[in-house]
Amino acid sequence: MTSKIRPELSEKHNLHARNLHRSPYDFKKLIKSCPDLTPFVLINKYQNESIDFANPAAVKMLNKAILRHFYKIKYWDIPANYLCPPIPGRADYIHYLADLLNFNQNRDKEKKICGLDIGMGANCVYPIIGHQSYGWDFVGSDVDPKALQSAQKIVNENPDLTPFIECRLQPLSSNIFLGVIKPDDKFSFTMCNPPFHTSLAEAMEGTKRKWRNLGHGKTNQKNGLNFGGQHAELWYPGGEQAFIIKMIEESTFFSGQCLWFTSLVSKKTTLPSLYQSLKKNKAMDVKTIEMSQGQKVSRIVAWTFMDDAARKTWKQKN
Repeated sequence: MTSKIRPELSEKHNLHARNLHRSPYDFKKLIKSCPDLTPFVLINKYQNESIDFANPAAVKMLNKAILRHFYKIKYWDIPANYLCPPIPGRADYIHYLADLLNFNQNRDKEKKICGLDIGMGANCVYPIIGHQSYGWDFVGSDVDPKALQSAQKIVNENPDLTPFIECRLQPLSSNIFLGVIKPDDKFSFTMCNPPFHTSLAEAMEGTKRKWRNLGHGKTNQKNGLNFGGQHAELWYPGGEQAFIIKMIEESTFFSGQCLWFTSLVSKKTTLPSLYQSLKKNKAMDVKTIEMSQGQKVSRIVAWTFMDDAARKTWKQKN
């Protein structure tokens, strides 16, 4: 009889080849880097070291340990009830962006690459991974002042990050790039993990499904959002489709200031409307990059308003 092995205990071959998190978590090494993780580590029913992934405090501490061990982040914290992202999947986005830019760490280490993270959140994870992995500069934006304050504290408390990551408040929640991109900005890419749900009710139902998948019948927080996340992080009128279409429309105003605009897309059914909008707004090139983590399949959609010649000239000048 074949023994059952939890997916997180086997190598994650579906993650990017440069992703540092393809191997199972080595809790002994993580605890050595972050002793505060110790009380959260337990022996699961498969007789392997793990944590209770339904416990927000345990997940938060695991993230802290991962960021300290792999990315040399001395301080990392987020306020209660803010999104605590899974690091391996976030790292994949960064590595696929490096492929999109044809960025070679040895060849291009002196090249200045600056990215814009739309909706950076309180966790600052994309800029952390992008800078520590490739040396890129970042601007991170958010509509939530409390989230931005948290991200700024992370940047301030880590001297390796301070000169290279700038936090900007988006003053109008109805805007995405407008009000954030300045006239003299030049970005090699923009990135975004857009709000997935269309409403609070839909977000709560998504949380309930996660709990059922973890073997829990119900949530234990009053608002039901046990996995963290604020309004702007979780839902937007019209969901990810409306948000990304808005992003595409605004990107036309900054067509000469950014080489590649990109966004995660969770729902495959969202793609046709995005392709239609990109055609309508005269994108010169569109790429769809498939990604997957375990059972979840997602993708990055990338677009540019520059043809091959313009992109070559842009790279030479920036």
